[in-house]
Amino acid sequence: MAAQDQIKLYGNCESGHSYKVKLFLEVARVPHAYEEIDLRLARDARPEPFRSLAKYGEVPLLVHNGTPYVQSNAILLHLAEHLQAFGGETKQRLDKVREWLFWEANRIGFSMAHYRYGQKFDDNGNYAGTVLPWFRNRLTADLERLEDELSDGRAFLLDDQPSAVDFSICGYMYWADQAHISFPPRMQAWLDRIAALPGWRHPYQMEGADPW
Repeated sequence: MAAQDQIKLYGNCESGHSYKVKLFLEVARVPHAYEEIDLRLARDARPEPFRSLAKYGEVPLLVHNGTPYVQSNAILLHLAEHLQAFGGETKQRLDKVREWLFWEANRIGFSMAHYRYGQKFDDNGNYAGTVLPWFRNRLTADLERLEDELSDGRAFLLDDQPSAVDFSICGYMYWADQAHISFPPRMQAWLDRIAALPGWRHPYQMEGADPW
C-alpha cells in the first residue's frame, strides 16, 4: 500500500460482510480509519458521507483515496489487486480468488448469514416453519463442500498461504455459537489457523463496537 493511500472503512460489528474487509485490512497491516454504522437506523437516517457514498446503502463501504467501493467481495478483489497480495500476486492467482468469491456470495455467504440471522435476530418469526431448516440444509451442504476441499491437507483454501478467499468465507463463521452449529474437524482447524494470523480480531473487537 502506497504511503499516500488514505483508506476508511464503514462497517458494522454484526455484519460478516464488513468483517471480511476489516479482517483483510488488519492481517495485511493496512493503515485505515474505521467508522461503525448503526444498521438499526433507517437508510435515509444514516450519517453522511456514508449515506451519499454507499451506492446501495449497505455496509461495508471502503473509501480509498476518495473513491468509494461497495460490496464486500468486490472490495476484497480491489484490495488484493491493489496490494498484489493475499491472492493478488498474479493474474492466475487472482482468477482463482475471483472464482471462490463468486461461490461464497451464492453459497456460504448466503446460507451461513441467513441461518445465523434466523437464530439470533428473527424476532418476528419470518424464518419460522420451513425457512430456517431450508437454510440449515443448504449450510450443511456448504460446510461439507469446504470440509472436502481441505481434505488434501493444505493450510488455506487457495493453497498454503492465506488469501482473500479465506477472509471472505470465514466472514460469519466466528459466530458459530450464535448459529448453534459446530464445524467438521478440517474446517475448525482452518478457522483456528486464520485466528492465529497476526492481526486477527473477532468481529466484536472491531474498533470497540458493541454487539447488539
